[in-house]
Amino acid sequence: MIGFPDLAVKIPTILLPNPEINLQKWSVIACDQYTSNQIYWEEVERFVGNNPSTLDLILPEVYLTDPNVAVRISHIKENMLNYLAKDVLSPLEPGFILIDRQTPNVRSRKGLLLTVDLEKYDYRKGSKSLIRSTEETITDRLPPRIKIRKGGHLELPHIMLLLDDPEQTIIEPLFNHLNRLPKLYDFDLMMNSGHLTGYHIKDQDLLEQILKALTNLADPNVIYQKYGVKDETLLFAVGDGNHSLATAKAIWETIKSESEDPKKLFNHPARYALVEVVNLYDQGLLFHPIHRVLFNVDPKLFFSELQTYYDCRIEEPYSSQLQDITDQPQCFSYFSENSSGVVTFNNPCSNLTVGTLQLFLDAFLRKYPQTKIDYIHGDQSTVEIGTKPGNLGLLLPAMNKHDLFKTVITDGALPRKTFSMGEADEKRFYMETRKIVID
Repeated sequence: MIGFPDLAVKIPTILLPNPEINLQKWSVIACDQYTSNQIYWEEVERFVGNNPSTLDLILPEVYLTDPNVAVRISHIKENMLNYLAKDVLSPLEPGFILIDRQTPNVRSRKGLLLTVDLEKYDYRKGSKSLIRSTEETITDRLPPRIKIRKGGHLELPHIMLLLDDPEQTIIEPLFNHLNRLPKLYDFDLMMNSGHLTGYHIKDQDLLEQILKALTNLADPNVIYQKYGVKDETLLFAVGDGNHSLATAKAIWETIKSESEDPKKLFNHPARYALVEVVNLYDQGLLFHPIHRVLFNVDPKLFFSELQTYYDCRIEEPYSSQLQDITDQPQCFSYFSENSSGVVTFNNPCSNLTVGTLQLFLDAFLRKYPQTKIDYIHGDQSTVEIGTKPGNLGLLLPAMNKHDLFKTVITDGALPRKTFSMGEADEKRFYMETRKIVID
């Protein structure tokens, strides 16, 4: 890999499946999607059948609590070795991949696949690193992910980093050169999730163009003009896959701590993570709220505790006219088996509804540990799950994506699970891989 440490970027050697592989069955959605919908993943298994697939190389998080999860993880690592031994995967020449993703809701979302330096990433609160988390990182969620990545020979990225590039100087101009870029893949995704096209960028002039534009975007003077903050360094903000990136960071820190001479690890593949970079100003990048569903909960008890905790108003039944989607005033809607409505906070304690609500949810879950929570993408899914007996679905408003970088710079990471980039079926599909061990 060719590195540019000041930008936390390296030009990677990427592995892709061989031409005879059925790409529609090879490529599956990010493992942290449909976490309360096992039926989705069972349908994926039936569709894939015995064909080579990234499904063999990941652990859908719906199975994190499966009694056989250790066996599943063991099989994943065996499958990685088998795919490498049987030449299912082939390396490209070092380069980036220019990605064009069509989803059920947008015609095009443009991205650039590259590797970033984990030495330049820090998810801790108050971080001033070049690569920064946008939301709170829950360290308790890392151990099962570490078990999967540790000892694995391959990484498959569903991490998406964001650039704040309003002038569209980095990714978008590359689409003016498609006639000189080899097309790597071009196919429909499974489960009616859109279309994926990738182009190989190995042309030296284009690589230099990208790196020059990134250098300009990272200039402290440019950042100061945008946000009015001096000595700021934020270049990449984690949009999706923060816990996966934090897992890669944890593995890398372990490798460093066990080395007798960490300086020799500069080019160790585990120091880097494969990510897709997307411009915040891409018209195909949509921000949606991440909703909450509570399980094994008594809605009457929940709202009694909520009104004790906060000064808030509850109106039933639900009506879209009751909820101001601009998040002013702060409010959210709810759906249970027998009721629905809208809650408005009179004196919120956070700048966003999600922050005000999450503070109460954390307290409620500590007090009533029998109640469990999941974070759901999509209004319809939240309502469907929330209206089942014993459940409660909480629908939250969206945030303005253009406020993201300035908020992270001035206020730090947002409350966890604040936003989602698109709906569940718009998430990144696994396609490319990279070796993270030394042969």
